[in-house]
Amino acid sequence: MKRRKVLVASTVVLAVVGGAAVAATTLSAPDTGRVSKDTGLPPATAGVERGDLSDSTQADGILGYAKERKVNAGAAGTLTWAPGAGSAVKRDGKLYEIDGTPVRLMYGSGPMYRTLKSGDKGRDVRQLEENLAALGYTGFTVDDEYSGLTADAVKRWQKAHDLKQTGQLGPQEIAFAPGAVRIKDTDGAVGDQVAPGRPVLSTTGSERVVTFSLAVVESKSVKVGAEVSVDLPDGSTAKGKIASVGRTAKPGDDPQDKTPKIGITVSFDEPDKVGGIDQSPVTVNLTGQTRTGVLTVPVDALLALSSGGFGVQVVENGTAREVKVELGLFGQGRVEVSGGGLREGMKVGVPKI
Repeated sequence: MKRRKVLVASTVVLAVVGGAAVAATTLSAPDTGRVSKDTGLPPATAGVERGDLSDSTQADGILGYAKERKVNAGAAGTLTWAPGAGSAVKRDGKLYEIDGTPVRLMYGSGPMYRTLKSGDKGRDVRQLEENLAALGYTGFTVDDEYSGLTADAVKRWQKAHDLKQTGQLGPQEIAFAPGAVRIKDTDGAVGDQVAPGRPVLSTTGSERVVTFSLAVVESKSVKVGAEVSVDLPDGSTAKGKIASVGRTAKPGDDPQDKTPKIGITVSFDEPDKVGGIDQSPVTVNLTGQTRTGVLTVPVDALLALSSGGFGVQVVENGTAREVKVELGLFGQGRVEVSGGGLREGMKVGVPKI
């Protein structure tokens, strides 16, 4: 993960004490705005600016797909067809074939674990009927009961797919998944023997997502629904939101970094427009607080004052004077400042680059 662009006050203290504090000691004037005894000018200056400031954070992420899961065989036999990696399968699409009989995808959160027939009741019955209705089959009521009318609709579905019209439907003909799937890979080769309960496919959801990790201390400020932007491999940027924040901390992939991290998932506002090769690296831009219309100076313009607190060197009319300032939000290499009579357009001292 890239280093955070946001800076905290403690970091500034260390930085200015190590370097900028030297400049502070050469200026004997107190922080009241009076001209210092030593009127030597700083090596460089930067402008006091007015504008918006945000404490953004960047993280390295991976472009991929959500909801990885296994699809188990619904019957014993020989795998006679399997889709290629990267294929997309929608409702009523063919997932795989066993002994020449296709197993088709239907949408539902529960598994297809039994052969459904007239008189059966349960959530799986409702799931099947919802799919039949979505495919345009009518004449039955969508409920938890597999009626004779449901069986008639199933026969029409079987006829449309050149299957024996039994009015019954089992795992050897359909499989449930929460939605459209993308084939990640197959767990066997065509010609292999398969058995019920053994995986034949690995799938993911069809929508693009980004996953990344943040240290636990950093992740506390990341909330589900927060807006982000993602820099994609082709140089474009896509907007999205935090979809999920993990609840379990794990060490990062770097063996040198044992910092506990939380996994985070980003969903895109327009996932269909997001391209790029699966598992490509991306950059996630998280925006925290934003302050509008505030005065800011570069962070390295800050001086540690001998009297306590922080100040800046104001450069005017060929002289430098030290003024005390109050600090606000840090971000993007700048810091919000107030007090000391600062105005937009003034020049403040900074180290020479």
